[in-house]
Amino acid sequence: MIEVNVWTVTLAAFITAAATGLGALPFLFVSGISRWWLGVSTAVAAGLMLAASHSLVAEGFNASPVRTIGGILLGLVLVVLADRGLARRGEVDVAELRGADARKALLILGIMTAHSFAEGIGVGVSFGGSDALGLFIASAIAVHNVPEGLAISLVLIPRGTPVWKAGAWSIFTSLPQPLMAVPAYLFVLAFEPWLPVGLGLAAGAMIWMVFSELIPDTLDRISGSTAGVAVVLAFAALLAFQRYVLA
Repeated sequence: MIEVNVWTVTLAAFITAAATGLGALPFLFVSGISRWWLGVSTAVAAGLMLAASHSLVAEGFNASPVRTIGGILLGLVLVVLADRGLARRGEVDVAELRGADARKALLILGIMTAHSFAEGIGVGVSFGGSDALGLFIASAIAVHNVPEGLAISLVLIPRGTPVWKAGAWSIFTSLPQPLMAVPAYLFVLAFEPWLPVGLGLAAGAMIWMVFSELIPDTLDRISGSTAGVAVVLAFAALLAFQRYVLA
């Protein structure tokens, strides 16, 4: 196997981050998204985020149910405070979007960035256990990051963000992975207890985002029945992907 050191952990974490940008690639072959497809894409993003939240909570519970639940509540508090702060600020501009779309994009980018802190800790802690475990976890997170990048792109691109910029924003949200992986690798015992808190925090924030922002936005464009089908299919697809591809 490979020799595990700071540089190999850094490289592995950067690869996991870069994989997030691949989620934008399908949009290179798509042009002219209608209002109906905008609603469907938002519903699919909601389903992907719900499935990711489910996986985060399940992983956190394996380590510490109490800390995971605490993280969920902390994530809820932080995202509500962030939302109110953005509302008080008024007009924002991000990823070439303005107004409500920009606010929604900023919240999603912030939530997915927070989620990446937990994944970075997971990479570092796993390499602190063994090289084989580290490679497996890093590979699984890299593949898992592709649909996360797709979820981000599904929100940004239909609203006017260029494909290359959506891919860049997707990678940006995963940069905490290499930033956190090395300290977690060097100080496994200090970081390991915080992993379930980080997982719960990201899950709580994502669940809030789905029901507070994405679902209402979806129902403005498509019927509840169509939205429900898209959400459930995306949810099931990501769970199947995690179970049968990453397992």
